Amino acid sequence: MTGGASALEVVEYTDPFCPWAWGAEPVLRRLRRELDGVAVHRRVFGILFDEDEEPAPDPAAETAWYAGFVARVSGHTGAPRPVRLRWVAASSWPASLAAAAAEQQGPEVAERVLRRLRESAFVRGEPADTPERIAAALHGVPGLDADRLATAAASPAVRERVARDRAETRAPRAEVVGLRGDGPHPGGAKETEDGYRYALPTVAFHGPAGCRVVPGWRGLEEYLAAARAVRPGLPSAPRGRPDPAELLHRHRSLTAPEAPDGPPPGAVTLTTGAGPLHLSAAEAAVSPLLSDPH
Repeated sequence: MTGGASALEVVEYTDPFCPWAWGAEPVLRRLRRELDGVAVHRRVFGILFDEDEEPAPDPAAETAWYAGFVARVSGHTGAPRPVRLRWVAASSWPASLAAAAAEQQGPEVAERVLRRLRESAFVRGEPADTPERIAAALHGVPGLDADRLATAAASPAVRERVARDRAETRAPRAEVVGLRGDGPHPGGAKETEDGYRYALPTVAFHGPAGCRVVPGWRGLEEYLAAARAVRPGLPSAPRGRPDPAELLHRHRSLTAPEAPDGPPPGAVTLTTGAGPLHLSAAEAAVSPLLSDPH
């Protein structure tokens, strides 16, 4: 990599249906804001729920257990959780293919698509894990060409990209293998049947001075310290906390950690199983979250 924005690459290992990644969205949004103009960002879809996994012998029991796990994660992150989780995602592949395909339509559309996919699981409680459910979850996303997305998501090129993402996630750097630490999610690599994968989320910073990996549930300062370590000369202190009204206008959907003093002006607030979700008026007008799930 050479100078300018390309001198720092930020790689985010994630999955649309990972509750820790959902909870980390506020700080990762702020990280992107802090590094705007000095970093290039790349998402890697790690496939939390693989398509060749054996189905649960008791889906109701699995769903109840996983709902409890999501509730515990929500207790740490402050992120919303569904009042009722209706099923566990059968596979991360369809949503990851859709999220990857959305990148072809620009960063704003890609962000909105991934956010809607997360909300299908962690607000509505109905993970968008099939093409039909994905289409319903993405209804009304501004700027999205839904037909183009569906065609791209079904293409060999996008599937090959997500397969590379999956493989990259399963080749973690040595420093996170066997990692132990304090906190609810220190981020040590997870064992798999044939090796290890990065815990989700994990963020890797690549710059002129090397690579730093920040795994698990972390704060903004730790991410920025890693960025400064690999790209000397970055500002030593973060910018001021962004205005929630500005964030709502930009992102159309906020959780409590981004609006700690309550709903921004004009927000439409949904009650979830833990904490509010604030939608802009424009998002509320088209969001499937406000329609009857049945």
